[in-house]
Amino acid sequence: MEKSEFLTDLNTGMGHSVMKKLPEVTLAFWIMKITATTLGETAGDLLAQTLGLGYFLTTVALFLIFVVTLVVQLASTRYNPYFYWTVILSTSMAGTTMSDFMNRDASSRYLSGGATSLGWGPQGLGLGYPTGAAILISLLMAIFVIWKFTGLTFSIRDIDTFRGEGLFWSAILVSNTLGTSMGDFLSDSSGLGYAGGALLVTGLLAALLALMWVPVVPNVLLFWIAFVLTRPLGATVGDFLTKPVAKGGLDLGTAGSSVALLALLLGLVTAAHVRERRSVVPRNEVLAENS
Repeated sequence: MEKSEFLTDLNTGMGHSVMKKLPEVTLAFWIMKITATTLGETAGDLLAQTLGLGYFLTTVALFLIFVVTLVVQLASTRYNPYFYWTVILSTSMAGTTMSDFMNRDASSRYLSGGATSLGWGPQGLGLGYPTGAAILISLLMAIFVIWKFTGLTFSIRDIDTFRGEGLFWSAILVSNTLGTSMGDFLSDSSGLGYAGGALLVTGLLAALLALMWVPVVPNVLLFWIAFVLTRPLGATVGDFLTKPVAKGGLDLGTAGSSVALLALLLGLVTAAHVRERRSVVPRNEVLAENS
């Protein structure tokens, strides 16, 4: 396997085998991932803050949406870009409000401009970013330990079992929630601001890219670190787009930013779907020639 694929096998797959339903990791993959995570931030804030539903109700609603989209993805018999990226988006939106609910409280500093309260139910556990991050890191490590003991591969391009896919999506949900916490910490508490936080994460991702050519560093480890870091990048970019100018943002609004990002993501996913359909024909021709 070439280094440019940005991941490698750690083990062989075991369990009930299904057709491979996860995408190849390419530059387009990372562009769509960053777009989806940025949209997850703006859309989550749109529902919870701008529309005033609050963290509790929005978290419950978005988690249910995640479950529905995941069931569709798991029930599919082949890779479908629309199914896959819908689940990524739903984990990003749910991760946004799950992180907010864990780390924040109902104090006015977390409310959008002009708001005096959020929706029904408890509006945050108030754990704070360090405690929330510690809990989420522990959960993510627990998932990876369980995953390791199953003997299944960590490599996204080789996951082809139902159990492996279930572990993959569990890790995605927790990593997106953790990434949101990291992004909000950088934006709100680190002193870097939205643009500074985005530049820091971009620099870290560039360092990971350079490590691809270091033989002793497993590419699968780089992949998962990058997967987590693209979420705080999306969180800081989303905040930069939507927050008031006085706070260092562009004040484009959660609604307008979400619509623009959704249009961009749909365009990218449609392009991926067209490429997938075109690649099916040559593969089928090869199979027919060899039969």
